[in-house]
Parts: sequence; C-alpha cells; structure tokens
Amino acid sequence: MPTTMMNRSLLTLTLAIAAAFSTVAPAVHAEGDAAAPKLSHIQAGYQHFKIGAFEVIALSDGTLPIPAQQVLKGISADEVATRLARTYQGTDVEASINAFLIKAGDRLVMVDAGTGELYGPKLNKIGASLKAAGYAPEQITDILITHIHTDHTGGLMDGSRLVFPNATLHLERKELDYWLNAEQRARAPEALKVYFDQASAKVQPYVDAGRVKTFSGETALFPGIRSLPAPGHTPGHSFYVLESQGEKLVFWGDLLHVADVQLPRPDVTVAFDVDPKAAAAMRKAAFADALKGRYWVAGDHVTFPGVGHLQADGKGYRWIPMPYVNDHYKRP
Repeated sequence: MPTTMMNRSLLTLTLAIAAAFSTVAPAVHAEGDAAAPKLSHIQAGYQHFKIGAFEVIALSDGTLPIPAQQVLKGISADEVATRLARTYQGTDVEASINAFLIKAGDRLVMVDAGTGELYGPKLNKIGASLKAAGYAPEQITDILITHIHTDHTGGLMDGSRLVFPNATLHLERKELDYWLNAEQRARAPEALKVYFDQASAKVQPYVDAGRVKTFSGETALFPGIRSLPAPGHTPGHSFYVLESQGEKLVFWGDLLHVADVQLPRPDVTVAFDVDPKAAAAMRKAAFADALKGRYWVAGDHVTFPGVGHLQADGKGYRWIPMPYVNDHYKRP
C-alpha cells in the first residue's frame, strides 16, 4: 500500500475507533456506576488443551459490550438484530477478550495481553486468569502481538510498571512504525491523539527496555510457531500458526468480532477495520482455508475460550467449539 494511502486509511481507522468506542464507553461506565453485576464473584477464566506436543491455555480477560448494530458495517441493523436473536442475544453483544498461553519447551509464550485498565471494570482479568492457571507474569518469556489495538496490548503495563518484565514482544514492523511514530501522532486530530498516547504508554516501555523484536511477513519465530500476514483489520495484523505432530491451531486475532453475524456473512466488516475490503477478503480466505484444512482456530473475541472448528452452513459457516476435556489423572 502506498504511504499516502496507508496514512489516509490509518487515519480512517483511528476515526472509526473513536466513533465506535464513544458508543461502547458510556455503556461500560453506566453499568459500572448504576447496575449491579450479574455475578457476585470475580471469575478467573482458563482452559487447558493440547495441540500435538504443545500445551495451550486459553485465558479470559473478561467481556466487553459491543453495540453490534453500530459497529458492524455492510449489513442492515434489522439483519444484525435478526441474526443475533436467533442465538438468543440482544444487539449489545458481550464480546470476549481472550489471550492464550503456549508452553513451548522452556518458553512460556502468550498470544496478546488483554486490555489492562482501559475499557472498564468488567475487564483486566488476565493476571487473575494467569495466576489461577498456575503462572506468574514474570514467567512469561515471549508475547506474540496480533496488532497494537489496546484491547490486545493494554495489559502490558500497570501504570509505569512492566507487567511482563522478562518477556520479549514480537510484532509486525508495520504496526510499530505507525503507532509509535511521533509524526503520525502530530498529524492526527487532537481528539484522536489519545490512541497514539495509549500505544506509547503500553508498548514504548518495552521498546525502551530492549524487549521488542519485530518481523516482516511470514516468519518462523520458534520451533512449531510462525507468523502469517493477515492484513485488512490493520496493516500489520498477523495470525500466528502453531503446528505439532500433525495438529494445527491458527490464532486469528481480530478476524472476527461478532461471530454470530460474521460467520454466516463473512463480507460484514467492522468500524475498526483499516481496509474493510481487504479485511473481508482475508476473512473469506481464512474461513475457506480453515474448513479445507480442518484445523483448529482461536479468536480473541469469540466466546471464551474462543477455540473451535468451522463447519460449512449454506453460503456461510458456523462455529463448532472445542469440547471441554478435563482428563488430568489424579494419583491416589
């Protein structure tokens, strides 16, 4: 993409984020201020499973209400409501915010890092989920960032403290070059500079500490783990592929935001997409490849734990979640 076109697209992205989250944020604050939570206890969510020789743990950061009729594009509000009603949902969808931990030999590799304090009191649970699964943030050696939106990087910092002080961040160079670019921030409208500031607050400290490693395009990162370009949602949006002993899992990041609408209608985009046309094309290609390859996929915003298969359903697809298995042998 030419530089001028990319800059225009990324400005459009920032405007879209501002517009969409201006509708999300009031709902979050209203719930925190006025409505009692549905649950009386903090939930630390985690689920173990295996991909070949790798153990993987899905981690919940919590959920975030998304106003689907406003965020989804290329579809009527009535059709959004109808499709969500079929799955017994209203139009404010509780989107999961998921991250994943991979036990890779002597490395503990996370995929994304949650929101931190940025999006309200129902989130920022990655630390509790990690602890409940038996790990501490200091043990994490590597974090694979699908993209630098702060629902994926907000959990990297707690104020001025690195939450994962021993981890190296791995991310596509295009993401870093935009969000941490002072010239890009200076050209942005005043109201939108906060998003650059959040990226600087959450990712820049790892750069300063020498704990960021960039890649470009498809790259082997560790044995059995590689990046895969998936542009559209953002210019540097990346999948991560885990393969072992004939099994495969692809971490999709933000390929899906509202699965019950976008699975049957892969052409439906979201306000957060930099390039909606490219995002829709990527989604269609990824869906078709997952169906053909019969491999596991994991989504950051698919209902926790966010891991499953795709099945063809008419002209679209439907989600087949991974069965829950609790097979740990407890010795007498």
